Amino acid sequence: MARTASTFVCQACGNSTSKWSGRCEACGEWNTIVEETPLSTGPTGKSLGNAKGRAARLTDLSHPEAPPPRTACGIGELDRVLGGGLVPGSAILVGGDPGIGKSTLLLQAAAAFARAGLKVIYASGEEASAQVRMRAQRLDLAQAPVQLAAETNLRDIVTTLEQERPALAIVDSIQTMWADNVASAPGSVAQVRAAAHELTTFAKSRNTSVIMVGHVTKDGQIAGPRVVEHMVDTVLYFEGERGHQFRILRSVKNRFGPADEIGVFEMTGAGLAEVGNPSALFLSERGTPAPGSVVFAGIEGTRPVLVEFQALVAPTPQAQPRRTVVGWDGGRLAMILAVLEARCGIPFGGLDVYLNVAGGMKVSEPAADLAVAAALLSAREDVAVPPETVVFGEISLSGALRPVGQTENRLKEAQKLGFSTAILPRGGKAKSKGMKLTEMPDLAAVVGEVFGAG
Repeated sequence: MARTASTFVCQACGNSTSKWSGRCEACGEWNTIVEETPLSTGPTGKSLGNAKGRAARLTDLSHPEAPPPRTACGIGELDRVLGGGLVPGSAILVGGDPGIGKSTLLLQAAAAFARAGLKVIYASGEEASAQVRMRAQRLDLAQAPVQLAAETNLRDIVTTLEQERPALAIVDSIQTMWADNVASAPGSVAQVRAAAHELTTFAKSRNTSVIMVGHVTKDGQIAGPRVVEHMVDTVLYFEGERGHQFRILRSVKNRFGPADEIGVFEMTGAGLAEVGNPSALFLSERGTPAPGSVVFAGIEGTRPVLVEFQALVAPTPQAQPRRTVVGWDGGRLAMILAVLEARCGIPFGGLDVYLNVAGGMKVSEPAADLAVAAALLSAREDVAVPPETVVFGEISLSGALRPVGQTENRLKEAQKLGFSTAILPRGGKAKSKGMKLTEMPDLAAVVGEVFGAG
């Protein structure tokens, strides 16, 4: 028999090579490459051989297909992120920083689904049964009909699920699972990949929904190979800052619902409480508007959300000015600073720039460009934007302003919260009764008319 070729896998990023080296060529980390045995050697020949398989059942595109049945748990924000409820046989991956509240959220979800009539099994590989029961008592969930197991052996967990046949199984976490058929340490790339594959296959074959918890790296990505995210149907990220009580559950992939949908929760002494109106919560601690404070009307998934951008511009004592961003893309900030300097004549050389999204929210849509530029100009010129004003729009490299989608929904949400003025790009389909719309053709007009600079 031919000798099996060794595979060397980086435990940080999952890059696979044929030889060992001290530093990974993909991510640059040192001493992270480990030799691993392949999951299977496969057939010795290069082809499938003469053995025939079974013919697949073929259907045309016009074949009628009923929408998948869903089970709502009653936690509105969670049901929203899932796309309207839990789909039978779906595989869901939930990631987040340590201590952010993943286990608390899933224990509350397990209790809610159990009370809705589903048979639920909660398998914890990180905590003992007594710890999970103590958390349940603290959250007033001790009477919920949830079955609990503290186990890390994947074979034992799958056997238990085969016997019990639950409608929902929660595995906390996928990094603690150990498959005895994989010659690798628990938590390694091969173990995570094998455990995720087994659980996903079980979910599809037994029509059991499986929720897997995954830890994240320092970059905020789920630890392990990206193939785990490709296997599952839904990928959710639980975000938030330790210093804030807000927690955001964000859908980055969903085969049964809209992607990039968010659910907002508030961490309280009795667990995670859902927030029905996140805009009002994010703006509740705003206080008296100061220079550098701008309210942005954004869209997260299907709902409009208003958040506050805060900017601070100060002279730097160092040779290289600092550019610090929290909750937004740092590269996008550099682009806007360059457009302000090149197209509008507003220099930021020798000035430290700090940008923050209040409430621990992370904003990624380009429609926030104009709000960021307005916050920077307000901080630099020491001119406060009127408190009843919202700002949104995309900035091109030429300095022109581009209209953004769902303008009416943004304006309706702003008007609902008491805002009466909006600064937005010209040329869109903006219609709003009771709001004053200030449409701008380019960024230079915003600089001159709103802030009197340039």
